[in-house]
Amino acid sequence: MENKAHALAAGIFVLVVAAMLAGLAIWLTRDNTSYQQYEMTSKDGVTGLQPQAAVRYKGVAVGKVTRIGFDPQVPGNVLIRIAVNDQAPITPSTFAVLGYQGVTGLAHVQLDDEGVAEPPLPPGPSGLPRLPLRSSPLSRLAEQGPAILGQVEEATHRINQLLGDDNQKRFSQALDGMGQAASSVAALTQRLDTTVKERLDPALAALPPLAGDARQTLQALQQAGVQVSTLASDIGQATRRLSAEGGALDQITQGTQALARAADQFGSSTLPRVNRAADDASRAARQFGRTAGGINENPQLFIYGTGRASAGPGEPGFEAPKVQP
Repeated sequence: MENKAHALAAGIFVLVVAAMLAGLAIWLTRDNTSYQQYEMTSKDGVTGLQPQAAVRYKGVAVGKVTRIGFDPQVPGNVLIRIAVNDQAPITPSTFAVLGYQGVTGLAHVQLDDEGVAEPPLPPGPSGLPRLPLRSSPLSRLAEQGPAILGQVEEATHRINQLLGDDNQKRFSQALDGMGQAASSVAALTQRLDTTVKERLDPALAALPPLAGDARQTLQALQQAGVQVSTLASDIGQATRRLSAEGGALDQITQGTQALARAADQFGSSTLPRVNRAADDASRAARQFGRTAGGINENPQLFIYGTGRASAGPGEPGFEAPKVQP
């Protein structure tokens, strides 16, 4: 009996100590802060956001996430309920975004204020006020990811085409050509220097005699110009004579028109007659050919005509004449 009494006393002592510890923990962790409940709805994913996640206003902790679920008003949207300290400066221009901490992937709600008031969102079925939840930079980057990947792929394809084997050969050939051109320019420069030293100086000395020769040449060119003008006037007169009414060009035009009329008449009247005569001759030739073929197969046509002769005795199809009674 004493053992049972000791065990009962020990059990009661443990229960009392456990209750005292629980009460102490609750008293130490009690939160007397007054909170205001808000709701947010978003069509984006909230990966990494958990209940009890921190709510920060410009980096300062002002509350926590109390519930994460689905919005009954907008199918497919996520509904987030947060508790924010009454001392937080929440204004009509306050909005929320999802922030991510380090490389852990854990998310929190970041409140901010741009000072530009936005139209207030209507409260949900719970009657709690709603704050606008904007897409986070990570969400916008994920939305633009396919377009960025497509552009990167296109740029990579173009770079691969630019750096292909054929283009590399062309670049090598272009570089070789540039090297050869540089060598040619250097050689040409040397030749120009040599030419200037060896030929230009003597030529400068011979310029006065050349000037006299140039004057004579100009006079000869003037005389040639006068002769050319005379020749041009003669050619103009000949052209006017050819182009005049009844001239050579007019006669050639009339002859060409007569030849065209004769060709049209030949094509409209003579050719059809020739074609009909050719058709008649072709039909006669075909009939003559059929007649010659028939005579070749059955020479008896000259005697019996086109009808077939009756078979004689001993020939296939022979029939004896009937005897009259």
